[in-house]
Amino acid sequence: MDILAEFGLRVLGQFQSPTLAFLIGGILLAALGSKLVIPDAIYKFAVFMLLMRIGLNGGMEIREADLADMILPALAAMALGAGIVLLGLVTLARMPGIKRDDAIATAGLFGAVSASTLGAAMVLLEQDGIAYEAWVPALYPFMDIPALVLAIVLARMHSEKAGTLKGKRSGVWAIVKDSLQGSALSALLLGLLLGLFTRPDRVFETFYDPLFRGLLSLLMLIMGMEAWQRLNELRRVAQWYAVYAAVMPLVHGLIAFALGYLIHLATGFSPGGVILLAVLAASSSDVSGPPTLRAGIPSANPSSYIGASTSVGTPIAIGIGIPFFIALAEMVF
Repeated sequence: MDILAEFGLRVLGQFQSPTLAFLIGGILLAALGSKLVIPDAIYKFAVFMLLMRIGLNGGMEIREADLADMILPALAAMALGAGIVLLGLVTLARMPGIKRDDAIATAGLFGAVSASTLGAAMVLLEQDGIAYEAWVPALYPFMDIPALVLAIVLARMHSEKAGTLKGKRSGVWAIVKDSLQGSALSALLLGLLLGLFTRPDRVFETFYDPLFRGLLSLLMLIMGMEAWQRLNELRRVAQWYAVYAAVMPLVHGLIAFALGYLIHLATGFSPGGVILLAVLAASSSDVSGPPTLRAGIPSANPSSYIGASTSVGTPIAIGIGIPFFIALAEMVF
């Protein structure tokens, strides 16, 4: 009983962090009917800066790292991204009243990665003094791309079988290419390449790194406001999406945590790395996923997968998932 009480206190203690406070603040503003509007251009700039900072830092660390240490975590990230989509097929897609294409798109979005959730987790780990390999955020595309590609391929296979596929059919490579050309992965991969093959240390230290926390807090505020606004869209679809979005991020994260723990036993993967792997799996894409899925699965209803992710999935992943996995790691390691 004392262990459960201590665990609960550790989770609640994480809510005092500024990152989570801005998310909650955004939800409260929208709930109270505030007229505050943050221009979309500022949102896009904040996301770009966030991903460039993560990419640059990851690239610089990969340059100095032993690439052998990355093999198992990278394979685990790929397996998790694809596995989350397949798990959605045997859970959400079987619920009454749920269209198969909508379920596949939702599972694809939850298999992909949220840049804001990843950034929030990194800040909280740094605040708590929990070390992690700096290349771990570079696992982002290893999880993101397989999830989106598999979701689109499965949806198109279903449409072809049902005879409802319209327009030109695209191969797997075309889907991968579209994902890589998306704004989120383009920024992240550019940062990775610049960090890996150039010497961006000074511009990183004087520009990208100092702005990181401030822009992340702004992004959390926007995410909170949008989460509340999307609740109405979710209500119009089905209650099963709300259940899925509330439960599965923690399930996905726990699977990733267990997998990360096995990698820790085999290779010495850090506790912080295990936490970030769990957070990557618990998150649902807020940047690269929606436009990719809208183009790749046009038959799916965006209100279902975007509403489930933004209004429930992301707040659960950030507000509950990150503190939960940090507290879990403090007990396990």
